Amino acid sequence: MTTKNNMNAVDNYQFETSRRDLAAGILKQAGLDLRRFNGATSAVERELYLDAYSWITSDDCAWPFSFLNVCQLLNLAPDVVRLELSADASAGFFTYWGQRCARATRSLQSFLSHAFTKSGRSPAVDPVPLTNVPLT
Repeated sequence: MTTKNNMNAVDNYQFETSRRDLAAGILKQAGLDLRRFNGATSAVERELYLDAYSWITSDDCAWPFSFLNVCQLLNLAPDVVRLELSADASAGFFTYWGQRCARATRSLQSFLSHAFTKSGRSPAVDPVPLTNVPLT
């Protein structure tokens, strides 16, 4: 009986992980479609943009992977995600990538500052030995 309970727990964990991964993929694809097809001129691209836009602006909860259900599954605030996706979509290509690079730079600076200050002091610098300095 214990083995069956353990298998059920593993199956439930895998199911929930798969659902979260799928939800994250759907949200990411919507963001990509909003950004890529913003201002699109072809009918197909406009349709992709409008589908993504309609999905993020909908308050429908009937579908398991509706925007609100995806946000709930990923523990995200729908209003915040909507604002971020809208801002990313309205930003131009260079603005968007500039913002992404700035975020990455801040993350790297934070990581490096924590890495070098873990011991509570600055990294030690070896002094130059005086035996190598010529006396004139």
